[in-house]
Amino acid sequence: MGRLFGAVKDLQTCSESVKETGLPVYIYGMGSGGEKVLAWCREHGIEVRGVFASDGFVRGQSFCGYRVMTLREAEEREGRLTVLLAFGSELKEVMAQVESIENRHPLFAPDTAVIGSGFFDREELFKNIDRAEKALELFEDGLSQKTFIGLTAFKLTGRLSFLREIFCDEKKPSPLLELGKEEVCCDLGAYNGDTVSGFVRAAGGYKKIYAMEPEKRNFQKLVRNTAGLDDIELINCAAWAYDTTLAMEGGSGRQARLTPQTGDLAAGIAARSLDSVLCGRECTYIKYDVEGADIPALEGSAGTIKRYRPKLCCALYHRCYDYIDIPLYISERFGYKKFFIRQAPYYPAWETELYAVH
Repeated sequence: MGRLFGAVKDLQTCSESVKETGLPVYIYGMGSGGEKVLAWCREHGIEVRGVFASDGFVRGQSFCGYRVMTLREAEEREGRLTVLLAFGSELKEVMAQVESIENRHPLFAPDTAVIGSGFFDREELFKNIDRAEKALELFEDGLSQKTFIGLTAFKLTGRLSFLREIFCDEKKPSPLLELGKEEVCCDLGAYNGDTVSGFVRAAGGYKKIYAMEPEKRNFQKLVRNTAGLDDIELINCAAWAYDTTLAMEGGSGRQARLTPQTGDLAAGIAARSLDSVLCGRECTYIKYDVEGADIPALEGSAGTIKRYRPKLCCALYHRCYDYIDIPLYISERFGYKKFFIRQAPYYPAWETELYAVH
């Protein structure tokens, strides 16, 4: 076996560690994240004693049959407890609060899919360890290799300490992309325009921007926030493998995912391939943050990628094995040779990004 297997083979899994504490288990957080952690507990035979939230979010709420408590109430009831983190944040004050709880109680973050369903599983990883080792070997620099191994260790164990070892405060988009003033940028999943603004600052200028965003309220913000920019084309649609209409399944939160539409097309979400949007026009940089539709969106960019060999930036955190599957797909499908991975400070492992360049 290879380097990755050697680094993680003896690690205790998250579920094993939770059971070993012998303490009552409480979920920290609500919403779809809380639902996913509850499902993870059921899958692993872990009894959940209660749910708590930050003081400002309690307000007499109930969640999945549990009365939502404050941490102090849970501590008065139990003394020590095992805490399962069920939400994500990059806010320093929130991360500090999580660390404060971690210092008093065993705390874990089960690795559940941000989009759709599913959990990171040791048996699944080891069944596909050759693919994982192959993905690790794509990364040339030491920080990327350390990040890949650290991510795997976190996903297996749920321990935030493995994340802290690989946090990187590098500016976004990364200097590794070497963006310049002649870039033609395609922002797939432009949200409210924040990544467009980040691109313009990093590049110091640009030749043209295409920005795609499917959600109508986000698109309205995108229009407002980019009103002062020239040579920008805004497209209110999702990025996909081909032009179609998509359905949003699972609501509007972390459970949601885009799938091909099979009913009333008028009720769906417009989706287009990047190749269709550009019609052969130039592109030098593509950013993908498309809520778990990364492989279809990459496939819909195939003509553009093969013709222009643009720099690529891809989110790697929406599904549990994205950090393995997406680099391998880009390597095998498009022949890119230089890959980097960076983990922004975030609990749990969200905002993980891949950079691929020729």
